[in-house]
Amino acid sequence: MGNKVCVAGVGMIPFMKPGQSDSWDVMAERAIRAAMQDAGITFDQVQQAFAGYVYGDSTAGQSAIYRVGITGIPIINVNNNCSTGSTALYLARQMVALGGADCVLAVGFEQMSPGALGSYFPDRKPAMEKFGEVQERVQGIETHSPLAAQMFGGGGVDYQNRYGAKDTTFAEISVKARQHAANNPLAIFRAPLTLEEVMASPKLYGPITRYQACPPTCGAAAAILCTPEFAAKHGVDASVEIKAQALTTDVAGAFEGASMMRVIGYDMTRNAAQQVYEEAGIGPEDVQVVELHDCFTANELITYEGLGLCGEGGAEQYILDHQNTYGGKHVTNPSGGLLSKGHPLGATGLAQCFELTKQLRGAAEKRQVENVTHALQHNLGLGGACVVTLYGRA
Repeated sequence: MGNKVCVAGVGMIPFMKPGQSDSWDVMAERAIRAAMQDAGITFDQVQQAFAGYVYGDSTAGQSAIYRVGITGIPIINVNNNCSTGSTALYLARQMVALGGADCVLAVGFEQMSPGALGSYFPDRKPAMEKFGEVQERVQGIETHSPLAAQMFGGGGVDYQNRYGAKDTTFAEISVKARQHAANNPLAIFRAPLTLEEVMASPKLYGPITRYQACPPTCGAAAAILCTPEFAAKHGVDASVEIKAQALTTDVAGAFEGASMMRVIGYDMTRNAAQQVYEEAGIGPEDVQVVELHDCFTANELITYEGLGLCGEGGAEQYILDHQNTYGGKHVTNPSGGLLSKGHPLGATGLAQCFELTKQLRGAAEKRQVENVTHALQHNLGLGGACVVTLYGRA
């Protein structure tokens, strides 16, 4: 990559339950305007835009962005399941790094419906067919539990079979998530949860209970990326830089064996993290704060090892020793994560960017992690795609 890429501005609106939010285009507009205000620029300075959403009509990105400005710039719509927001960010970063533009907008938004995720096209072959085939072969498919909960819960069972982690260890992640979210006014769930409350909530699959699953959420977030030269010319804060980034997809081995950990993206996470560390020339020990994809507690636990935050088989002790929170090796999901902040699919990756940019600027208020020099972002979508991004001070 050629140009350095700075995070010029970030914007995010409070995430809300379905039925309580503004329309998708209004939410996107609010997030874009907040990012522009943060960067101190006007829309006519934006040269390209990438709009991420999963549940929306084609060219919804144009409709949302037109509310801010209609200037004839390229607008590219992005859909990569739960990693959609980070995929838009990845494309925006590539465009700036490769010299295609000096100032690029990435925005993600979602207006979701209540309940578990489902297919909007039941009249045709499902895109997740290959994943379902492995699940049916390994653990079967239940009719009374959400499919995603079965897959990620199955990943948790796979981990337990390998390393013996207790059910309560998974639940501790939800307790931690609520403790962090209590300091985030943009999170949807900020009330504390006890371990007993998490364990007593309805069982979904394997070690996973209802309070260990992220809620369907509506929201939007945006980021403006630019070159250092653009920042200097226009008086933009260029103190946060994307140091390295990788987007990976599944490897064939994920579908050839009997591992649900691999089905839910462990390989993608590990491969993306390794690429990022190699590109940046640092390791996980140099990172202080992490926003990772905790759609279910099982995925957070597995991701600790995929990102190298602890060794293989070491996630349970890492959790029990409180190495995943303030005072430990890494503060994971200071925002409250998907479990507590919410998970509007198109917005999630850019909401993670919002949080980590604030952390590196020292502007995260009560959530602030001490002495942050590097921050790591992990956003995963079954189907599949995983984006890992490393931020640092410029």
